[in-house]
Amino acid sequence: MSATNSVSPLQRARSDYQPKLPLVFAQQGAAVRCVEGDCLDPLADAEAIHKLFPHTAGLPILTFEPGEGAAGKALHAGVILSGGQAPGGHNVIAGLFDGLKSLNPANRLVGFLGGPSGLVDGKQLEITAELLVHYRNTGGFDIIGSGRTKLEKEAQFDQGLEHCRKLGLNALVVVGGDDSNTNACVLAEYYRKIDAGVDVIGCPKTIDGDLKNQFIDASFGFDTATKVYAELVGNVQRDANSAKKYYHFIKLMGRSASHIALEVALQTHPNATLIGEEVAARKLTLSQVVDQLVDIVVRRAEQGRHFGVFLVPEGIVEFMPDMQQLIKELNDVLHEHEPYLKNLPTQDDRRQFLFNKLSAEAGKSFSVLPQAIQIQLMLDRDPHGNVQVSRIDTEKLLADIVEDRLREKKAQGKYHGKFSAQCHFFGYEGRCAAPSNFDADYCYSLGFTAAALLGAGKTGYIASVRHLDRPAADWSAGGVPLTTMMNLERRHGADKPVIRKALVDLNGRPFAELAARREEWAVRDCYLYPGPIQYFGPSEVCDPPTRTLQLEKGGK
Repeated sequence: MSATNSVSPLQRARSDYQPKLPLVFAQQGAAVRCVEGDCLDPLADAEAIHKLFPHTAGLPILTFEPGEGAAGKALHAGVILSGGQAPGGHNVIAGLFDGLKSLNPANRLVGFLGGPSGLVDGKQLEITAELLVHYRNTGGFDIIGSGRTKLEKEAQFDQGLEHCRKLGLNALVVVGGDDSNTNACVLAEYYRKIDAGVDVIGCPKTIDGDLKNQFIDASFGFDTATKVYAELVGNVQRDANSAKKYYHFIKLMGRSASHIALEVALQTHPNATLIGEEVAARKLTLSQVVDQLVDIVVRRAEQGRHFGVFLVPEGIVEFMPDMQQLIKELNDVLHEHEPYLKNLPTQDDRRQFLFNKLSAEAGKSFSVLPQAIQIQLMLDRDPHGNVQVSRIDTEKLLADIVEDRLREKKAQGKYHGKFSAQCHFFGYEGRCAAPSNFDADYCYSLGFTAAALLGAGKTGYIASVRHLDRPAADWSAGGVPLTTMMNLERRHGADKPVIRKALVDLNGRPFAELAARREEWAVRDCYLYPGPIQYFGPSEVCDPPTRTLQLEKGGK
């Protein structure tokens, strides 16, 4: 931990904040019992999932209620932070530590360093009350670090088990997104199959908001991250409305789903927001998406408005059918002709060679891309030789093509405005922010819930805290079998069990709210300026959940 004089006044004040808990956990010393509900089948491919997970599929949903529970074993648990950072991770660990100690003061917690690799390599840190003092209610994962190592192979499981036994651990908590919790599910099944004596519980984490279902209201970090992005977008909108001379193309995190872009739009009312799931459903090409943005610029120019703000999810091009086809063909050509391409003397030679190898349709898509993007597609490839779509500067791509299209319209006398673009990417700014009161409370409750699940001797579950649109005292805590969220997906030529990502529901109320308002937002300046996250003050200012959650739960 940094020296005391490097702690900000806000961090010092936040260390005194006591996160709120569901009433079942809030009364110190009160007995809690685990109540079993209906047994749950997987969302899809039930027969196959049952065969793959015979020891952990078909388990009952769990709820914690006041009452005397069965006496549990002494718990010596390990915790892993897996995947990208999300605000509130430290409070999950704090809630887990406090929850374990509430069950038995002799219970222990060990943090594995650097993510799942810490379990495999045997690198860990003892979590103590003295250590946690410096991390409660803070952002980041720096208490033990995170990593993206996947726990998929039995050799890894066996190595992890060896280290657990050396440390005397009989429980693990994996804090992560859909992939990490898929790994937790596989690990729980393997340890139960071999009677390892190590229970495994998951916690739902991802700022992308795509780990949710009827039992998981939200993944932690989404609330804080979207409030950070909404503040930044609001600031840009204020600047745009002041200078009145720039169009701001703002890329936001969210490669596989557009929840972040949707939530930020609901908080800020920009002039246009692209939703990848809508683009896919309507089979919109890159050209058609650009046409929509150009139309907004032209109509605003007719009103004397030569400025605006457009939100772009980072994975938008992967939802466009023409870009999907182009990327597929590029992957094939680059793989087949890699040695020849490397020997060509110039980038122009490489571009021309690729163009000649593409189908007419893909070639057309390639030709409209700015030269910088064409080169980016040729050079940025992952270890498997595939184009790294996530590295495409999508906001610059759209801004460049919009500018080209407007230049054509001006030459045709169909546009008489002024256009100047500014491009931004808001991503890492939101991942390690100090958690909002909502995330501080939610994460602490998730940690407490995970401890209670371990105390009840459960494995193969994900901690679930529900009814998040209500005050924290009314939240319901329990556990959902991880297998319930599984389905089979084709990956690397084989069917693999994975937790299904939750995409934006085009029939849901959050998207309906955007769809109903976006025409007005396009041509008028209806900007909202949310300002920074508030930690102190009235509850309606400091504690509200996201607009997405409010609308999904029937709020206004």
